[in-house]
Amino acid sequence: MSTARTERVLVTGASGYIAGHVIKLLQEEGYSVRGTVRSLKNEAKIKHLHNLCPGAKHPLELVEADLDVESSWQPAVKDMTYVVHVASPFPLELSVNEDELIRQAREGTLAVLRACANEGSVKRVVLTSSVAAVDYSPQSNVIPLTEENWSDVTKVDAYSKSKTLAEKAAWVFVKDLPEQKKFELVVINPAFVQGPVLHGSSCTSIVPIKRMLERQMPMLPALNFNIVDVRDVALAHVRAMTLPEAAGNRFICSNVNLWFSQMALLLDAVFRPQGYNVPTCTAPKLILRVASLFDKSLRSLLPQVGVVHTFDNSKMRQVLKVEPRDVRDTIIEMAHSLIQGGFVKTTPGYRGPGGPEERQLYMAVKL
Repeated sequence: MSTARTERVLVTGASGYIAGHVIKLLQEEGYSVRGTVRSLKNEAKIKHLHNLCPGAKHPLELVEADLDVESSWQPAVKDMTYVVHVASPFPLELSVNEDELIRQAREGTLAVLRACANEGSVKRVVLTSSVAAVDYSPQSNVIPLTEENWSDVTKVDAYSKSKTLAEKAAWVFVKDLPEQKKFELVVINPAFVQGPVLHGSSCTSIVPIKRMLERQMPMLPALNFNIVDVRDVALAHVRAMTLPEAAGNRFICSNVNLWFSQMALLLDAVFRPQGYNVPTCTAPKLILRVASLFDKSLRSLLPQVGVVHTFDNSKMRQVLKVEPRDVRDTIIEMAHSLIQGGFVKTTPGYRGPGGPEERQLYMAVKL
């Protein structure tokens, strides 16, 4: 545990998956942290936040702020030195209104930035974007993708479009600020974030591993994602907040690519002996097309079947000094957190994390 610091940090969307890890790390490093939530009345969603870092030098402060209510952000950023803007809408349904999603992401980001510009105490804002803003079109043939790449909004889905337009709007906003209101901007572009879940609220990141452990599908779609550990993403945010050389840059946070079938093999090695029947076979695309008629979540994934996007994380490693941890640890530790957190049912044979012997077992799985 570090010594207490005088700098104050605002983390938006405090009850979110990434934000929880950012808050935990900031508190461990001695910062005074304020987090925003949409409602302080939702006790089930926020109670755990006060226990992220036992022995924190400063207790976590929570305030209400909503991306759709611009006036809520001025009091939220008051007296803050840094702002880590993680909150952003994420579509849980295929039927999401594209224009509304884009409006929420763009205008919500600008509302936070306007409040920071008007406050005067804010030195730097770290914005959580996504590799979806780097290039996530199925037609992309750039290998590997770097921070110089941007998604073509005419060729990507609604979520990718919203992240791209929100990030571009942020860069333009900061560039056009008058000198007396200027602050520094850094953008973090994470790949598919996995790793231990800290909280009791559900998030979209848990879906693949949850479905595999519960065998919600007998076969797996041929999907490939670049996986990055949520703890590495949190560390990247904290480093980006203070390192002088990070100012004015975007950083891809990525590690290695895995097919769903490879994730399943890792899970199978550890959890099948504990009573979890993990599917390991890949479904032909024709079967997926038929299944998508009955499963809306599959329909939105069809364009990405068989597609591989690779990313260059050298900037993250060289500037932010973040060395990604082994992806095998990321997958297995997330699975245990889902079982222990009640997201996945505990089988009679579940033994809990197995220590060095278990790690030796899954590290032997060839990816």
